[in-house]
Amino acid sequence: MPRRGLPLQARTRWLLLGVSLLLSLVLLTYLLECAPPPDSSPALPGPAGELVGKEYYQALLQEQEERYQNRAASLKRQIGQLKQELQDMSEKLKALQDKKGLAGGGAREQEPNDLLEYLHSQIDKAEVGTGARLASEYAVVPFESFTATKVYQLETGLTRHPEEKPVRKDRRDELTEVIEAGLEVINNPEEEEEGQDEEQRLTYTDVDFVEGLYRTERDKGTQYELFYHKEGVTGFRQVTLFRPFGPLMRVRSSTLEATGTVLNIIVPLAGRTEAFAQFMRNFRDVCILQDRLVHLTVVYFGQEGLTEVKIILETVASEASFSNYTLVPVDEEFSRGRGLDIGARAWKKGDVLMFFCDVDIYFTAEFLNTCRLNARPNKRVFYPVVFSLYNPAIVYGNLEIAPPMEQQLAHKKDAGFWRDFGFGMTCQYRTDFLNIGGFDLEVKGWGVEDVHLYRKYLHSDLIAVRTPVAGLFHLWHEKQCADELTPEQYRMCIQSKAMNEASHSHLGMLVFREEIESHLRKQAFQTHSNSKPAE
Repeated sequence: MPRRGLPLQARTRWLLLGVSLLLSLVLLTYLLECAPPPDSSPALPGPAGELVGKEYYQALLQEQEERYQNRAASLKRQIGQLKQELQDMSEKLKALQDKKGLAGGGAREQEPNDLLEYLHSQIDKAEVGTGARLASEYAVVPFESFTATKVYQLETGLTRHPEEKPVRKDRRDELTEVIEAGLEVINNPEEEEEGQDEEQRLTYTDVDFVEGLYRTERDKGTQYELFYHKEGVTGFRQVTLFRPFGPLMRVRSSTLEATGTVLNIIVPLAGRTEAFAQFMRNFRDVCILQDRLVHLTVVYFGQEGLTEVKIILETVASEASFSNYTLVPVDEEFSRGRGLDIGARAWKKGDVLMFFCDVDIYFTAEFLNTCRLNARPNKRVFYPVVFSLYNPAIVYGNLEIAPPMEQQLAHKKDAGFWRDFGFGMTCQYRTDFLNIGGFDLEVKGWGVEDVHLYRKYLHSDLIAVRTPVAGLFHLWHEKQCADELTPEQYRMCIQSKAMNEASHSHLGMLVFREEIESHLRKQAFQTHSNSKPAE
């Protein structure tokens, strides 16, 4: 006989199981509805009493952690570099001391025992702790000031600005390194500075940097004065740092053969035959009669004046028995970059040192050797800074006639200026010019193309040597800025025209000419009145 209890018990278990599942589902639904959202967090007091989530503090903590990690990495890098430099310079100094010790004899200045002592002696010699007795106000080495983003400088030349951002990466890195070094001094005081109050034990960051000063004494080092201020603190923190210069170190010694190097002078030209005749007189005196290792390439645009240029070249060649020249006529609109490119490619005898020149340039025999010494194939290109002469009618306006050209070639403030915004005169090898891509031939007319070429070299592995030279002059001539120039070219042309006319003092005399003449008339009248006999 079958047992009825078993089916009943089975149904009861299923019923209980179903109720349990139902209760679990209800509980789960309740938890999902009542639980806070996953991204919410307990509100905590934030800046200015606001309630913010913990994510704010996590982000803040992460930001601080990354900043300290970056600073630690930077300091480790600097420590490693300094250790290596210290080791190298110690070895050099020891070798130098040994060499001087072998030389022996005589009273001489006591040499430092090690490099650290030498570096400290540089600080003692510099005008850091005490002032130095100077001959005049012009002997002072002035400071330049800076903030975290700007540098305020005295010696601006014609291209730098009184206030500017540090453009060069090494200048930016230098100032960043100095600011971080000042923070390290403040935040990690030495033992003698341990007795500080709570205000002074605050941790300073780069945002607390206010301003700094620096100056360089070329035989001693660079001094930095840094000022920091933390919000809520009444006082400022000042840190003085000094980057001493070490002893001279030998890098290399080599022999250069400059006297046998042929120089191809390339001159683009259109019209201006009188200026070309003057250029050829200088070329004959310097290149033909003295140097004798020069080839002249003239690229002439257009037909007007071409015959006169041919006659000038043939006359000089005949009188001086000179045949190393090439005249390339081009029936196109004038383009300086195009002319120099044609002149460079016209040379068919392999590699050659080229001097890109203009018809208004006057150079000496010494400059030709300077050109040869500072340009090397696949290594260096030479960009000399030209001394540009002012308008002789203004400079020598008080004379009946201007002095001869040779007497005008003087590096004086009222006679001219260093043309540090111009990059047109350059010495470079033909292979380097072709490998870098030459000029931008889309540029027409005057300007810009030389800057583009210069920038190409700056972005390459070649060294661009930029320096004023004594034997290179730009002769004054009246400049016309054509309407066809682009806005950038026209601006550069007007800038060049304004700077090319006269010095600041001479222009001032022209501006105030009427006032000066009025004063002279009054003085003359007063003198005449005083000289009359009393009645």
